[in-house]
Amino acid sequence: MLNKRESEVMEAVYSLCHSEGICLISPAELLSMLPTRKKYTEIQLEKILDALALDDYFQLLSSERKGEKTYVISLHPTGYAFKRNSLQQKRALISKLAWAIASAVIAFVVGWLLKRIF
Repeated sequence: MLNKRESEVMEAVYSLCHSEGICLISPAELLSMLPTRKKYTEIQLEKILDALALDDYFQLLSSERKGEKTYVISLHPTGYAFKRNSLQQKRALISKLAWAIASAVIAFVVGWLLKRIF
């Protein structure tokens, strides 16, 4: 399971690479796609990308293009399944929340009925 920052970075990478499976992007371009409320640095971004590559979401290669650092990112099957897994986690959370609310309502109604009977 990914943390919030990893999910945001993976969301940006997925949006770039999902159609062709591979993309070429500079750290500045990737940083511009991330939410501005959380200030990411290039060092943090590189650590997150390395962690995602270790988790087998994609293959990450760093190269120099015209004197500028560039990432070559190639999605793996786990990376392609990122959106699906994200959606499944949201559904599971909503279902757990719905069960908790339903249980609370049932407990309230049963308690109220027991009070009225006795």
